[in-house]
Amino acid sequence: MDTLFTLVPPEKLLICLGIAFVAGVIKGIVGFAMPMILISGLGSLIAPELALAGLIVPTLVTNGMQALRQGPGAAFGSIRRYRAFLLIGLGMLLLSAQLVSLVPGWVLLSAIGGPVVLFTLMQLLGWQPDLTKYNRNRLELSIGAGAGFIGGFSGVWGPPTVLYLTAMQTEKTEQMRVQGVIYGLGAVALAGAHMASGILNRQTIVLSLALLLPAVLGMWLGGRVQDRFDQALFRKATLAVLLVAGLNLLRRAFFG
Repeated sequence: MDTLFTLVPPEKLLICLGIAFVAGVIKGIVGFAMPMILISGLGSLIAPELALAGLIVPTLVTNGMQALRQGPGAAFGSIRRYRAFLLIGLGMLLLSAQLVSLVPGWVLLSAIGGPVVLFTLMQLLGWQPDLTKYNRNRLELSIGAGAGFIGGFSGVWGPPTVLYLTAMQTEKTEQMRVQGVIYGLGAVALAGAHMASGILNRQTIVLSLALLLPAVLGMWLGGRVQDRFDQALFRKATLAVLLVAGLNLLRRAFFG
């Protein structure tokens, strides 16, 4: 406890716990946006490196919970169905990560945020593209490659993934599970990378563990809410959160 209070004063810690709870609720409802909420909220109170360390354990555990909610068999079934998306996305992520220094960060963030905002606004206003009539394998390869390429540059691969799953009219339980699988694998890589970088260490992991309980409780509550949503309401909620995510990317691009 002394280590925790050394990292974060008690009054700020309470706010951090509240942010983790809210992030968990949102993730429980729509299946994504926890890292975005945590890094934005925590980063306004504590050092960015500490905020990044803080989100790692809650993100890792809640994605595992999300992926395994219907059991390991269902999770492995989703991995098999979306293996092309996962493999091409991972390959492109590893490739593009080597090119980070060549492109300004604001260009990448605006290149992601702009299309996300435009696409979600159009869908919220009534335009609903039906990608199910196109060749699924080609779509998975092309969109997976794009999401991975963007993710390697910026660390943001969630919005393109959600756009794809939504446009494919993926059933909500399957969409939640697939997101858990995709983001869970990414969270494992993130944890390993930052253990190696030193951002996640013996001191900072104390904060990350402290944020785990409110994040899990929030996700449980959000899951109860999501269970009451029909497919149409789930889709609208997903698009609304995606719109906020896109606007946040544009804010980061132009205002830091």
